[in-house]
Amino acid sequence: MAERRARVPTVDLQDFPAQYSKLRKACEEWGCFRIVNHNISSTLLSEMKRVVRSLLDLPSEVKRRNTEVIVGTGYMAPSKVNPLYESLGLYDAASSEAVQAFCSRLDASPLQREIIEKYARAIKGLAMDIAQRLAESMGLIRSNNLFQDWPCQFRINKYHFTSETVGSPGVQLHTDSGFLTILQDDENVGGLEVMDKSGTFVAADPLPGTLLVNLGDIATLWSNGRLHSVKHRVQCKEATIRLSIATFLLGPKEAAVEAPAEFVDSEHPRLYIPITFENFRKLRISNDLQAGDAFDLVRCPS
Repeated sequence: MAERRARVPTVDLQDFPAQYSKLRKACEEWGCFRIVNHNISSTLLSEMKRVVRSLLDLPSEVKRRNTEVIVGTGYMAPSKVNPLYESLGLYDAASSEAVQAFCSRLDASPLQREIIEKYARAIKGLAMDIAQRLAESMGLIRSNNLFQDWPCQFRINKYHFTSETVGSPGVQLHTDSGFLTILQDDENVGGLEVMDKSGTFVAADPLPGTLLVNLGDIATLWSNGRLHSVKHRVQCKEATIRLSIATFLLGPKEAAVEAPAEFVDSEHPRLYIPITFENFRKLRISNDLQAGDAFDLVRCPS
C-alpha cells in the first residue's frame, strides 16, 4: 500500500469548547490526532527523554529485571517478530510505589526517579483530561471524571535502525489494547505510520511541541463501536537510534468495560459483551490478534 501525504488531525487543547466537534470527528474517523497547547513543559519532555535514553542504554541483564506486573508490562527484548525494537514497561505509572519499584530494579538515580515521577503525574493528568473531553464531545456529561481510577502504563521504546534495515518494520502493524495512548515522539526521527479507514498508510511525522494521541481497542468497546482503534506501525526510515515514550490509559483495574447506557438504543444495539481490560489483553495475546482482530471474539450474540 502506497503512502500518501495526508495529515493527521490537530486538536488545540486551549480552544475548548470550540474543538469538541473536531475532537470527536478525529476519534471516529482517524482514531488519532496531534495535540497542541498541552500543559507539559518542553523542559520536562526533554528531561524525560534523557532519562529514557540512559535507561535503555543499560546492560541487558539489568533491563531484564523489569519484570511483568500484568501481561505485557515488562521488558521486551528484540524478538523474531520485532528484531529492531526493545522497550521497558512500567504498569500503573501514577503510583509512586510502582515508580519506585521500577526505578529500584534499574538502579535509577534519585534525579532520574524525580523526573520519572514528575512526568508520570503530568502525563496521567493529561490523559485524564483528554479522555474526559472525549466523553463530553460524545454527549456524556458526568460530574466526576469517568476515567480517574483507570491505570496508566509507560512503555519506553528504542529502535536500533541501521543502514541495512532501512525499509524494514521497526514494529509490526498493530492496534493498542487500551483506551488511549499519548506518544512523545522522537523529535528527530520519523517512521510512525497510521492506517486510515481506506487501508492507506499515512506518515505521522514528529512535529515539535506536540504530542500524538491514538485510540486503542478498549475505546471501541467502551463507545459501542463509535470510536476507531487505529492500526499503526513503525518503519525504519534512516540508520539511527529512535526513541519514544508511550503512555497508555488502559481500562478499569477490575470492573468490566462496557458501553454506557447513553451509547445504546434501538438504532445502536449493544455490540460487545462486558470484559475486563486484563482479560481482553490476554485474549488478544493468546489468539495472536494484535491488529484490531479480537473484536469478533467479544461480540454480543445476534
